[in-house]
Amino acid sequence: MAEPADSARHKGHRDRLRQRFQSAGPEALADYELLELLLFRLIPRRDTKPVAKALLEKFGSLAEVLGAPETLLREVPGIGETVASDLKVIAALTQRMLQTRILDQPVLASWSAVVDYCKAAMAFERREQFRILFLDKKNKLIADEVQQSGTVDHTPVYPREVVRRALELSATAIILVHNHPSGDPTPSRADVEMTHRIIEAAAPLDIIIHDHIIIGRGGHASLKGLSLIE
Repeated sequence: MAEPADSARHKGHRDRLRQRFQSAGPEALADYELLELLLFRLIPRRDTKPVAKALLEKFGSLAEVLGAPETLLREVPGIGETVASDLKVIAALTQRMLQTRILDQPVLASWSAVVDYCKAAMAFERREQFRILFLDKKNKLIADEVQQSGTVDHTPVYPREVVRRALELSATAIILVHNHPSGDPTPSRADVEMTHRIIEAAAPLDIIIHDHIIIGRGGHASLKGLSLIE
């Protein structure tokens, strides 16, 4: 039996896109085409270009597609429960890959990798998260923990709990990280004051606060880089 015309057309398009990717590399493809390539595997026997474009239109970027919660992904026509779940697995793999770049090496020597990892992990969360990177005396990563989750614009942080956890892990330094779901990483007065309280609580125990990084969809801010902490 002859292959239906629509099916043959879609197969031809998929083959051509794969060939472009293989011969010219990902730089030769638009964002929606890269997303199409991924969706080929997740949605067989269907034209995935409209789905890819709908995802980008709804969320704005490839990073935001992977960072979106499953419930919102499923609102896009063509994205069912299985595909939404698969996209979140891919997002988790991306985060794990970025995390490996900061394992077993001095974190301060790979600062851009730290920021990239934190962006992938937190930039598109719908609620604030307060994350702590615990370091040993050689500034290697001991643990990466989300200590608190809050609302869209507030996360309760308790300096004594931060210090207690650092002592439990025998950490001698920490990096504080939290996200601004609004997308704007500009530190608030409350962010700065909270950071100083943690510094004051940690100082008598010789625990160093290297920095407090604020992550937003539009970028990141470093309190040390802004001279808001020493």
